[in-house]
Amino acid sequence: MVETRRAFHEELAQLTTDTVRLAVMARRAIHTGTQALLTLNLEAVSVVIDEDRAIDELTDSIEERAFDVLARQSPAAGDLRTLMTTIRGIHELERIGDHMVKIAKAARRLYPRPLEPEFGAIIERMGLQAMEQLSLATEAFSERDVARAQSLADMDDVMDELQRELYRAIFAAGAENDGQLQRAVQVALVGRFYERMADHSVNFGERVEFMVTGHFVEHAQQPHAAALVDPAEDEG
Repeated sequence: MVETRRAFHEELAQLTTDTVRLAVMARRAIHTGTQALLTLNLEAVSVVIDEDRAIDELTDSIEERAFDVLARQSPAAGDLRTLMTTIRGIHELERIGDHMVKIAKAARRLYPRPLEPEFGAIIERMGLQAMEQLSLATEAFSERDVARAQSLADMDDVMDELQRELYRAIFAAGAENDGQLQRAVQVALVGRFYERMADHSVNFGERVEFMVTGHFVEHAQQPHAAALVDPAEDEG
């Protein structure tokens, strides 16, 4: 019986380790994809797309193993919350990777004309903010730190303001023809994807709070900045 419990907790520990590894991969995607967009580096775009396949594969592996542990061990209390948080959390991370693929692909649509400096400066800050929020959510998960998890909601206000700032810059620049309008739409969608990534980090943090305390975070309805939404934004 002791050996069985030891093996069980080793499996839990490995799942946690792999979830952190998944988060590191998602953070790397944010960095690479943001730089691909800012520099219109098409080779980097391909790297983001290729690495997203690895993110998907690791997500599937973690989920499969987590369900296997649930079926074999029937864990209760804290161990059950850890498994449920892992299962839900990895999909928040996987969605971050998906959004970064969309952002990276925007570089192909904007190529070869460089991104306007006023847009690029804001997008660079959005990339840094997304990485910071994801790092904090990852630390909260690995260290079971409720305080860090709770701070993510306040940090998300920064990303929301950056999104509004980007929209103001787009409207101020204007669009005199169809080509400029299409570029404006692409940039607006990029801003939306960064905002969604920040939301996924907040969601991950909320799951961590549940994992540690056993209490669900109540979701208040908070209006976001008006956004141009890609109809395929929430597809896989």
